[in-house]
Amino acid sequence: MNPSGSGVHEECGVFGMYNYTGGDVVTDLYYGISSLQHRGQESCGIAVTDTFGPRGRVSCEKDLGLVQEVFQKETLECLHGNLGIGHVRYSTTGATVRENTQPLVLKYYKGSLCLAHNGNLVNAAELRQELEESGALFTTTIDSEVIAYLIARERIVSASAEDAVARACSRIRGAYALVVASPRKLIGVRDPHGLRPLCIGRKENTWIFASESCAITSVGGTFVRDVEPGEIVSVMKDGSLKSTHFAQGTRLAHCVFEYIYFARLDSTIDSHSVYDVRVKSGRYLASHFPTDADLVAGVPDSGLASAYGYALESGIPFGFAFHKNSYVGRTFIKPTQKERESGVKMKLNVIPTAVAGKRIVLVDDSIVRGTTIKNLIRDLKNAGAREVHVRISSPPFLYPCYFGTDVPASGSLIAHSHSVEEIRDAIGADSLGYMSIDGLSEIVDGLPICTACFSGEYPMEVPDHDISGALES
Repeated sequence: MNPSGSGVHEECGVFGMYNYTGGDVVTDLYYGISSLQHRGQESCGIAVTDTFGPRGRVSCEKDLGLVQEVFQKETLECLHGNLGIGHVRYSTTGATVRENTQPLVLKYYKGSLCLAHNGNLVNAAELRQELEESGALFTTTIDSEVIAYLIARERIVSASAEDAVARACSRIRGAYALVVASPRKLIGVRDPHGLRPLCIGRKENTWIFASESCAITSVGGTFVRDVEPGEIVSVMKDGSLKSTHFAQGTRLAHCVFEYIYFARLDSTIDSHSVYDVRVKSGRYLASHFPTDADLVAGVPDSGLASAYGYALESGIPFGFAFHKNSYVGRTFIKPTQKERESGVKMKLNVIPTAVAGKRIVLVDDSIVRGTTIKNLIRDLKNAGAREVHVRISSPPFLYPCYFGTDVPASGSLIAHSHSVEEIRDAIGADSLGYMSIDGLSEIVDGLPICTACFSGEYPMEVPDHDISGALES
């Protein structure tokens, strides 16, 4: 849920295309990142090059705002190229400033390097210090620039761009999906744990990399496969694909929040339908936390499919308790909690005739601080709901995430200092049921997942400092 800034937020989205016969990809890049807008609404950008033109010449446009705000017709008409990458950004800790927008474009000894990144590094600070001490000058506060510098430096002493990427990836730790454009290649990279998603698609003479399969189908492409964890896939100038693995035998730990919250319902990630997983989560909650009720409703948008699954399993009618105004501004960037809460009331309004006199099961993806769900329950009861039974399709958050999910330090998590019963009382629910960690594994059919924010068991060594000071993408 992300109507107020007190729930889990989006990650970033990356998208890349290479038409190896020379066709312009700018329009499809625009629609590709537009279809990933749900993953980040702070900023966006596109960088393109013509592989049949002067080597290393890159055109790039990026700014703060939504895709349709940044890219007007006149802006797109200034961009031309058959190889390009795009990015939409949501920052978990860093400043929302134009300097931190992506893609990053570097001009260096070997020509040009463009990079778009989704994820978070856990060793970015020490790598940045090392690079600065050797003369590197940084213009952003994001860890993506650390990755770009490492690749550029390694390229000088490497036989190919893929080798440079592999050498750079051997030094970074954390979660990342990268799309990299060199003067004549498009490269997709996924971290060895598989924390961040990345997939491959094709449209006639064009290869596509995208954070989600929905972006591939949105431009008329066909999903081919997921990039494997620890894999580097390169699109060569003759249209062939080259695959190498830079890390094997690493513990897999896919981010389960791709299925619970981040991804679009029409996406498939690591062979699992997001829609199917969410419906299964609702069924699981209904079987483990049944209750007598008159209506099952979800918190828009990520709670809706889970609510539908709960209704299917329980036999209680599925319906809508809220109207969502999709045209309200992005409330999470407002400066005060009071303004954020006002933004929620603008975005989500109770439908009085749908809830009056009814016992309601309200399904949502998560509870972070508890503020938003408390306000929604209050609004439902003010509109005449007799009871509100809350069901959450993730376990209680107990620990911060260092990998790109906006789960804050433990002190800000209501479950860290409150029992389930205390949370139920604090938010005003008549009952409260959370998904279990075993339940998560069940709904994704045993896919290896990261449970760190619920269990404290991180798939790699993480910093011992508060995440609020970390670099991010």
